[in-house]
Amino acid sequence: MSVIPLPAAATARPLPTLPSIPAHWRFPAALASVSEARRALAAALPPHTPPQLSYELRLLTSELVTNAIRHGARADEDELVELIYWIADGHHWLAVSDPGPNQPVLLSPGPRTCNGRGLLLVDSLSDVWAVVPRLPRGKTVVAGLRRHTGS
Repeated sequence: MSVIPLPAAATARPLPTLPSIPAHWRFPAALASVSEARRALAAALPPHTPPQLSYELRLLTSELVTNAIRHGARADEDELVELIYWIADGHHWLAVSDPGPNQPVLLSPGPRTCNGRGLLLVDSLSDVWAVVPRLPRGKTVVAGLRRHTGS
């Protein structure tokens, strides 16, 4: 294949602002996928993402993927968890989908309870979040964090 160089005038024009293209991954329903998802997201973040925002996005990814694996997808049926990341409307967005019928529930666990705090963390870190039904089955949890200056 030969490459045809562009004329100098064609390369001198500034590029228009391009929309963000979502990053998309699928992971097996295994707890090892949580760290894989976190690493994949970290690699997809824009280069100048502030450290605090990067930390919050990775933490949200961990919580959402963990919940999808524990309460939605079944490893014994080779089900997958899907993670999508994109930037739009002044937010960094995460969407985590699983095929399970169980709807996430925001709990108020007692001080001696060992679990049930994942959605509390999602609720406190996110500027907005929602559960959206996914057809033909399952659901998607979408969470948005406002962009910080420089991201």
